[in-house]
Amino acid sequence: MFASIANTFVNCFKIPELRSRIWFTLTVLGVCRLAALVPVPGLDNAALKAYFEDSAKSGGNSLIGLYSLFTGGGFEHCALGALGIMPYISATIIIQLLAAVVPQLSKMAREEGGRVKIIQYGRYLAVLLALGQGFAMSLGWESPEKIFPNWSVGSGLVLVENPWIYRFQTAFFLAAGTVLLMWLGEQITDRGIGNGVSLVITVGILARLPKAIQGLWQIFVPPAGIESKLNMFHGLALIVLLVAVVAGVVAVVQGQRKIPVQYAQRAVGRKVVSGGSSFMPLRVNYAGVMPVIFAQAILMFPAQILQFMAQKVSGDLSKWLSQFSRYLVEPHPIYLISFGLMILFFSYFWVATQFNELQIADDMKKSGGYIPGIRPGSATSEFLHSTMSKITLAGAVFLTVIAIIPILLGRAFGIDPIVTQFFGGTSMLITVGVVLDTMRQMESYLLMRHYDGFLKKGRIKARF
Repeated sequence: MFASIANTFVNCFKIPELRSRIWFTLTVLGVCRLAALVPVPGLDNAALKAYFEDSAKSGGNSLIGLYSLFTGGGFEHCALGALGIMPYISATIIIQLLAAVVPQLSKMAREEGGRVKIIQYGRYLAVLLALGQGFAMSLGWESPEKIFPNWSVGSGLVLVENPWIYRFQTAFFLAAGTVLLMWLGEQITDRGIGNGVSLVITVGILARLPKAIQGLWQIFVPPAGIESKLNMFHGLALIVLLVAVVAGVVAVVQGQRKIPVQYAQRAVGRKVVSGGSSFMPLRVNYAGVMPVIFAQAILMFPAQILQFMAQKVSGDLSKWLSQFSRYLVEPHPIYLISFGLMILFFSYFWVATQFNELQIADDMKKSGGYIPGIRPGSATSEFLHSTMSKITLAGAVFLTVIAIIPILLGRAFGIDPIVTQFFGGTSMLITVGVVLDTMRQMESYLLMRHYDGFLKKGRIKARF
């Protein structure tokens, strides 16, 4: 098996075009990593880095840590890439949601050349969001004790005397870093291999892998004088869990329900176009990783709001608010239940806004297509809605289980969040999905040159 995989990688470099695309992609990703390490002028990045290290040791895992994960550590280094590619992703999500509710954008998305205009709108919006978030981030770095819980490293991070010069230059540098990453990601998509934006996020996640391996090693082989937390049986259980999680993610990411579609004969001018059969793939995990990201982001606000209100009042009300805020922080059971319910909600919300069964049924009817046993029109749209609701439930339950595994691991065995993030959660979903997509693209080049691909034994056959 490993010899076959190694031979496939060797074959990748035998194809000149694929070889050049691979080297181009690796070079550009190296530049992206530099953007996450070069600090913004006028900031003391050592103080913030020390704070994140102390927070990781104490088991802190918040929205700030999640954001730093997506920026590849750029946020904790006060780097040019501290905003990462997130403004561009946020802009893309906003445009997609608007296209689902604004008729003009929806019509533009179906027109020839309209997709290019929508992408341009997303870029413009990404620049505006980057400037706004960069300015807000400059204010946060100016008063770190207000946004970083239990801040005790120092009084501040700013080294520039004039506050407005510092704010504007920081916002400009951060926005420029986002635009650079956005452009590099598009260059990878056009001239490299894989989806550039997804690869930029993935390489930032994988940049933490050496630190996670070191943390896992210290758990089983601690320094002299410290007793090991886990034994060999725990290690075997973790290996089995990792294999099971990766296998499950691969199965669900690739899983789809194939709906058979039959096309009738129709006349085009004087010619009669014969009908045929095809299928419509409905993905099990249609929403991808977005429900987990939305749920984690929103659940951070209630606890922070309650903590703020507890500081403004006194007496029993302050104690009650402070106690209730701790119920909404992981790994409390109330937080886990709320987390799971929100993942279910956002999974259906994303499908409702992005999957238009009425439009699909109408397009099938116009092209002479129909699902065997289902009448065209409203009956087809109802069938698609019912089928999508069922498979979305399965995908949402899977997302919930994968997202909760790292939290339960950290609670049960006291494992560092840097380690547990590779046993499930957002990191695992993004990494596996991007790797599979990149391997598919590489496989297409191999198959065109009559080489064996990566996924020849990993395809999942769906029944009609």
